[in-house]
Order: sequence, then C-alpha cells, then structure tokens
Amino acid sequence: MKYVLDTNVVSALMRGDEAVVERLAKTTRDEVAVPQPVFAEIAYGIQRLPRSRRRERLRERLAWLRDELSRAIWSDATSDHYGEIKAALEKQGRRLEDFDVAIAAHARAHRATLVTANTEHMERVPGLVIEDWSAQR
Repeated sequence: MKYVLDTNVVSALMRGDEAVVERLAKTTRDEVAVPQPVFAEIAYGIQRLPRSRRRERLRERLAWLRDELSRAIWSDATSDHYGEIKAALEKQGRRLEDFDVAIAAHARAHRATLVTANTEHMERVPGLVIEDWSAQR
C-alpha cells in the first residue's frame, strides 16, 4: 500500500471530482486503501440526510466504493501510532478529532502517504506524509 485515502477524498470520488478521479486512475488497486473510520464517517453523513433519491444514490456509490477499494487494516501498530499521535498533539495543545487521528495512524502504521484535502489539520501530525490530489491539476 502506497496511499491511504481520507474521508474528503472518498467523498470527492463519490461526487466524481475530476482531479481526484484522474489521480486515482494513475494508481494500481494494491497501492490504495481506505481505513474503516473513513467509511464510518461517510455512512454517518449519509444517514443524517433525509430520505430521498440523493441519499439512496449516495448509499449506492458508497457500496460500490466499498467493493472497489481495499481496506487499511487497524492493526496493533495502528493502535500504537494512534496513541503516539493523540498524546503528542495533546501535549502541543493542537488536538484533532479522534477519527482524524485514527486515519492518520493508519497511514503512518502502513508507511503510506495520506491523501487528503484537509492538509491544514493533518500537517499537525508528526511524521505523516501528505498529498492533496484535489489541488493537482
């Protein structure tokens, strides 16, 4: 695995964001993975929507992406990185949401680049390599 996708990147794929779709097309299937917390955040967002055709289309897109994209497994190493990141950020007074820490921990544990448009927050994480595919045109 070379890349771990953040929630905003998977959301961009669901919207068909041209820059993100094109960049993903330049990778192989085994180079990209998604942590389970990303799918949890998206499922939560969809669940909050009123019942509608849009909500059903989003559920269908999410199901398709779940079938297409590999998972970044939450291992003991991921848990260790989670603890290190969260403690370091708290000491600096620069906390992140728990799911953001978990997603960053997956990338660090797998020695992968985190693909995110949320660079301002994720740059706080020590030792995390970041790319923003939405900015690459």
